[in-house]
Amino acid sequence: MFGLLMVKMRSIHRGFITLAALAIIMVLTACSSEAETGSDGKVQVTATTGMIADVAREVGGAYVDVTGLMGPGVDPHLYKASQGDIRKLEQASVILYNGLHLEGKMTDILEKMSKSKIVTAVTENIPVDQLRSGKETGGTEYDPHVWFDVGHWIHATESIRDTLIKADPAHEEQYKAQAEQYLGKLQALDEEVRQQIQEIPEASRVLVTAHDAFGYFGQAYGMNVMGLQGISTAAEYGAKDVSELRDYLVENQIKAVFVESSVPAKAMEAIIAGAAEKGHTVTIGGELFSDAMGAEGTEEGTYIGMIRHNIQTIVEALK
Repeated sequence: MFGLLMVKMRSIHRGFITLAALAIIMVLTACSSEAETGSDGKVQVTATTGMIADVAREVGGAYVDVTGLMGPGVDPHLYKASQGDIRKLEQASVILYNGLHLEGKMTDILEKMSKSKIVTAVTENIPVDQLRSGKETGGTEYDPHVWFDVGHWIHATESIRDTLIKADPAHEEQYKAQAEQYLGKLQALDEEVRQQIQEIPEASRVLVTAHDAFGYFGQAYGMNVMGLQGISTAAEYGAKDVSELRDYLVENQIKAVFVESSVPAKAMEAIIAGAAEKGHTVTIGGELFSDAMGAEGTEEGTYIGMIRHNIQTIVEALK
């Protein structure tokens, strides 16, 4: 009798263990497909750059709480994650980053975190044959500055939309509707840029900047783009690079160059001084936002506002 009782107890015990194991598996499965929400019920999103954070807020609306790591004037090529940044990444249930090695050494951290939470490179669905090579001007396989082609940023927006739906399927319809509205604004922006470029005489459509961040812009909208540095500001430039660019400005009678909000202006000022010594006047056509947006709360602190500021500055200087 005692033996029979022990057998039944062991059977019941095994049953509890089985049920507990099933419960754990169900929880882990749910966590892998849906993101945890904060105390306010919102999906906690951390984005590396301001451009990505801005789109996440537009698409996510009231259902997300977005934290951006890199603020105005920050150069993502040289950025090193602080302990505070690591905490923000760890606390997020969704992480959005550019990819294509824009974030440099941070990429290793992001890839490790992808094993425990939803991590998306927003450039992942841009067709590879539409990416510019970066090997000749910076050492990376592809040029990461895709946001300067609004058409590419439409792909990135769709990727952000799909990631939020994966994280929070309960609000799929809302994310789709908000994304559709924002995508309409991007399509209008793309056409607006094309129209404004037409105001620049064809011979003057030469954009000279501190580093090669505007290649996609030139490719998409018909401008010849030159940068003193390669696609990464981590790439060093020397006296030869300065003299070659100076000579190009003189020989082609280029009247304006542009500085960038996230890159020191000293090198461009040296080129202007060098051109002046050769009898050619070059002015600074204005400051462009390249790897970072403007201050939060300003028009330039949004992706659309940043692009509009840049195109208006370029047109005014070169037309």
